[in-house]
Amino acid sequence: MPIARSHRRPLLTGIVVGTIALVLNVAVPAVAREAIDSTIGGDQKKLTTWAIILICVGLGRFVAGALYRISLFRVAWGVETDLRALLYAHLTKLSFSYFDRTQSGQIISRANSDIRSIQVLLAFGPLIAMSIISFLLAFAFMMTLHVRLTLVALCTLPGVYFFGQKLRHSVFPLTWVSQARLAELATIVDENINGTRVVKSFAAEEHQIGLLQKAARHIEWVNVQAIKERAKFNPIIEALPRVGMAVVLLYGGLLAINDDVSIGTLFAFNAYVIMLQAPFRMFGFLLLQAQRASASATRIFEVLDENPEIVDSPEAVTLSQVRGEITFENVCFSYQNRLSQFNNDSLVKGSEIISNLDLSITPGETVAIVGRTGSGKSTVARLLTRFYDVDSGKICIDGRDIREIKLDSLRHHVGVVFDEPFLFSTSIAENISYGNPTASSAEIVNAAKSAQAFEFINDLSKGFETIVGERGYTLSGGQRQRIALARNLLEDPNILILDDATSAIDIQVESRIHDSLRNHLEGRTTLLIAQRISTIALADRVLLLDGGKIVDEGTHKSLMENNPLYTSILAEAETSSHQGGI
Repeated sequence: MPIARSHRRPLLTGIVVGTIALVLNVAVPAVAREAIDSTIGGDQKKLTTWAIILICVGLGRFVAGALYRISLFRVAWGVETDLRALLYAHLTKLSFSYFDRTQSGQIISRANSDIRSIQVLLAFGPLIAMSIISFLLAFAFMMTLHVRLTLVALCTLPGVYFFGQKLRHSVFPLTWVSQARLAELATIVDENINGTRVVKSFAAEEHQIGLLQKAARHIEWVNVQAIKERAKFNPIIEALPRVGMAVVLLYGGLLAINDDVSIGTLFAFNAYVIMLQAPFRMFGFLLLQAQRASASATRIFEVLDENPEIVDSPEAVTLSQVRGEITFENVCFSYQNRLSQFNNDSLVKGSEIISNLDLSITPGETVAIVGRTGSGKSTVARLLTRFYDVDSGKICIDGRDIREIKLDSLRHHVGVVFDEPFLFSTSIAENISYGNPTASSAEIVNAAKSAQAFEFINDLSKGFETIVGERGYTLSGGQRQRIALARNLLEDPNILILDDATSAIDIQVESRIHDSLRNHLEGRTTLLIAQRISTIALADRVLLLDGGKIVDEGTHKSLMENNPLYTSILAEAETSSHQGGI
């Protein structure tokens, strides 16, 4: 309703001109009745007058009908556009925990086919509603002409209502299942397109085609069942008004023979019965579309009713001057908590990723976090940027709890470069300037040079205007990482997190990046999540993370000399790196 009210001008225009069109539509048989009865004696002058009146009524009906269709369709498309924008805006507010448990195909289906179902109802529903109003006007006029003949004309209405209800109750559950299975199909298609390299590398095309065919057959079965139900009831719903028309011709003809009604009245009744057929013909379509839109609306509201887990508190402030001091105070965190919260599962004992973590980083310090896979290194970065909230404890920047800082301000000052960077299907320049769209060409070039990306970008056919493919897969992993690094350097955050950000880059290029980064890291608080010795060498201090806790810290040299766990982690990382190179 709020969305519909925002389009009240074309809506009111459609209602007004639609009402005029209805009145003129219902007036045509009435005018024809008067014309027949008054000219049946052969008065040519009256015949000409009534013909002109009918032409004028017809022209008025044409203009009003065109205007109200344009207005109502404009409202329908406007509501669809606004609803799509509303859904997308809400999706951007939802927390990572929602996307962790929701398939992308389900979301895409709701944003496309479900919203389209509502749009179709909004487009054609008012037209059908107008035809129902015309039925009421026609009924009122028919009652003024002949009560008994009117009742005879409408004798089939109870049957139409009865079979319409039967159709509605049988089609609604099938419609719900159909929409859900369309979402499943969208998920399969989405995963196959995004994961096409995995599919092809395992030669699993036949298996995936089989999954798609199975999902398509499920949709086919549901739609065939719905068609069977419509085939069972729609012909009856459409045929009953024709039966009513036959009864009118029979009874009205007898009345005309006995001079109880005029020829003009019988003509008007026949015209009105034909007019009354329109709503009943569309009744089945309206019921079907209403059920489909109802199911779609329920699925859309499942998303809109989802509350974001990470929100700004009422007292949240915007950071202005950031020194870069970071503290973790007795922080505990578990992903299992979020899954259990929605699945009503009992928590798994010992499922904490971060356990009683205490950490303090001084402004401008560069700290490396080293640990085995699953030790919680990347989780530290996700908690610092509030992708997730801690279960207990708190994280502070410059002494302020990050839950008291506005999210957009926090993430503007804390930049993250992930080991698996995501690039958009647009130009390289636009990808680099994503966090700073107003950046000049010179600033973009300088950021690319700092990330050692300028050379390979310049070698491309269109340079910085080269369009990268889906997720940037037309570039190598190392090239994507360098563009992602340039993107963050251009935004110039006060706190920078590099989460294995150079893991796919060869040693020679990485060395040049590190030489460049030393200038950028000066005076900037930096968190390095790494296992390469070359990256760790940038750090002032190294933290060894194990089991979600800091078990040791110091310089790289002191840890190598005194901690066997640290030595073994780096040895495994170096072995994996060499094997990957081979």
